[in-house]
Amino acid sequence: MSFAQEYIDQLKRFAARSAPPRVRALHLPPRHVPGGDNRGEFCALELEDGSLGMSYVLLGNTLDELHEGHERFGLAGADALDLAQRYVRGDGIVRTLGFAAANSLTRCFFDRTGYLPDTSADSIGQLNPQAAERIGMVGLFTPLIERIVKSGAELIVVELKSRLIGDRERYRVTLDAGELDSCSKVITTSTLLLNDTLDNVLSHCRHAQWVAMIGPSAGCLPDALFSRGVTLVGGSWIHNREGFLDSLRRGEPTTIYTRKFAIAAADYPGFERLLARL
Repeated sequence: MSFAQEYIDQLKRFAARSAPPRVRALHLPPRHVPGGDNRGEFCALELEDGSLGMSYVLLGNTLDELHEGHERFGLAGADALDLAQRYVRGDGIVRTLGFAAANSLTRCFFDRTGYLPDTSADSIGQLNPQAAERIGMVGLFTPLIERIVKSGAELIVVELKSRLIGDRERYRVTLDAGELDSCSKVITTSTLLLNDTLDNVLSHCRHAQWVAMIGPSAGCLPDALFSRGVTLVGGSWIHNREGFLDSLRRGEPTTIYTRKFAIAAADYPGFERLLARL
């Protein structure tokens, strides 16, 4: 069974136990951030209780298509679980919206069960790189590279963009996910949850002792990731809804309205125990 199907099946059980709120609105970043050409990377889908779920919007023309069509999607008042199921059945922007809805339902579930993930004190997912280790990075996290290479570890970056491949001064970028087979630790972007590369990438991480998935859209139930070998999931926990949404829509930094969280497989109570609290 796919990760997406396992995830949605859990949300169905949550909805059967405790009726979730309906959709309030979809919030989009601008196509172009004021003062520059960079675009916002994430949208946020909001439920009527204020729960927010994020999804990456820079795959292909996703952001442009969302801007052009969001007013006719009829999202306000929609059944959030029905929308979330499009993460399994849909593609393109439909799947993006489904994933955002699923993540908003996860936030609702966590709030209702009183689960608060630990704050992350480490931007590289508790990787703790050591000299002579071979570290894999899936997706080029440029701000995190220095933390890894200064430890003396060898860094291999797996990317989908061919224009990025090649040797750098202290790391190498490749298109070959098979190079992860020899990595003892791996850090990966949560974009894998949308671009259909999750199972392939994780199949090459079987020998890794630590696999961290991080990113603002990693706000999903982590059980099905942990069962596939991921050891830590790290994302963004929104603590100021109004400030976050205002900044997102303006294309401004939202970090002041969020905190980074980390859920380690060894410390997570698990979906079943949380569900029993309802």
